[in-house]
Formats: sequence, structure tokens, C-alpha cells
Amino acid sequence: MSEAITREMMAQRFRSFLPVVVDLETGGFNAERDAILEIAAVTLTMDSEGNLMPDATYAYHVQPFSGANVEQSALDFTGIKLDDPLRQRVALSEAEALGEIFRPVRKAIKSYGCTRAVLVGHNAAFDHGFLNAAVTRCGIKRNPFHPFSSFDTASLAGLVYGQTVLARACRAAGIPFDNQEAHSARYDTERTAELFCAIVNRYKDLGGWALAQREQGLDEL
Repeated sequence: MSEAITREMMAQRFRSFLPVVVDLETGGFNAERDAILEIAAVTLTMDSEGNLMPDATYAYHVQPFSGANVEQSALDFTGIKLDDPLRQRVALSEAEALGEIFRPVRKAIKSYGCTRAVLVGHNAAFDHGFLNAAVTRCGIKRNPFHPFSSFDTASLAGLVYGQTVLARACRAAGIPFDNQEAHSARYDTERTAELFCAIVNRYKDLGGWALAQREQGLDEL
């Protein structure tokens, strides 16, 4: 199967939306008030058999925006140490971090002939809310992500595996999960990407995507 057909399959699979997995670690639950402390994204690709796979990971420490609130309970939960010397050296401003995430996402959208990215997250509304608030705060005009559509792996995993907690859903899907590594944006995003791909590919293997291809004429590409 040619790369052109693979790109066409990727574009058609989600109605010209490109799924991109995102996770944020934050200083609380209020997207307008609480800081983003870490952000990570995993782009996805597709093989010649139509299987979805993780592609590249982009992960950054983020400096709290001016006046941001950070709850001590959030730091205790994530294990993030704001005064860590390494973190202080590498942490980016919100605008810089979003720029580093959005750049490869825009490139992937163009590469696959898609029109926009759609956020994939575990309890996606939480991450989507913080992402949109940061985009507004930073005055970013070209957000590559759809403003409200998303894929929630908590809901999808509940349907497929009967589990909604990320660790339990991953284990049900046969994906190793290390609780000691959890609650870092990079680790959680990579496991969420594997989980999303496992769910999409399982549906395909059961014939769901093949049926959709036949109905749309994609099997003749």
C-alpha cells in the first residue's frame, strides 16, 4: 500500500481530524486560575494495514503564568517540585510551550491532509479546558486543535474494557503501567496514546472499520 493511500486512510479515519494525544499536569482544577506545570503531546501515525500507532512525543515543563495559583495538594499528587534546579533551567513559558507543541501538530495535520487536530485525553474535558484557557491567555490566534471536540479514553476504555482509571484500563488492554512513573505529563500521554491506539485497532480487528471503509468506498483506494 502506497504512502498516499495510507495518508488518505488516516485523513478519512476521523473525518479529516487528526487525533493528537495530550496530557497536562496542573496546579489545581480551575483552568482560569491554576497553573499548567507540564504539557505533553503524542502524534499518531498509521501503518499500511490501517493500524493506528504512536509516533512522536513532545513534552515540556511549564513556568506558572504570572499570578497563577498552585495548590500544594496538586504538587503532592504529581510529585512536581517547582524549585527543582533542573526544572527551573528547562521550564518554558506557557506561550513557548504551546508553540513547541503546536508546531509539530500543524506539520502532522498538513502531512496527512487533515483539516484540524482533535485532542485525545484521559478525562479529556479537563485537559481541553486548560489548553483552551492557556491559548486564550497567550493570545494565540491559530490553535490547531478543535475548540470543543475531543476523544476521551476514559469513556472509550469504560466501553471496551470496563475500566475508566488509566492504570487499570492500560492493564486491561495488556499495556504495562508503572504507578511510580504516573502523573508526569510525558508518561501519562504515552500510555494514553497506546490505550487509544489499542481501542481503535481492536474495533478495526472486529470488523468495524472495515465495514465503514466499504460503506464509504475507501476499500477501493
